[in-house]
Amino acid sequence: MGIVVNIDVMMAKRKISAGDLAKAIGITPANLSILKNNKAKAIRFSTLEEICRVLDCQPGDILEYEKE
Repeated sequence: MGIVVNIDVMMAKRKISAGDLAKAIGITPANLSILKNNKAKAIRFSTLEEICRVLDCQPGDILEYEKE
């Protein structure tokens, strides 16, 4: 499986909608959906930094490694 993105878990903990998060970090809802659904090939550090800032979390709260 590789890297798993757990943005939805942190969004639920912080009670923030996908639309609100996308707007707060400056990306489109479609691009946020790609991240949430583990379809992204990469993520910019600037985007990761904004996600962590808005959700008040660490990158390790969002990204997880799973052995295949």
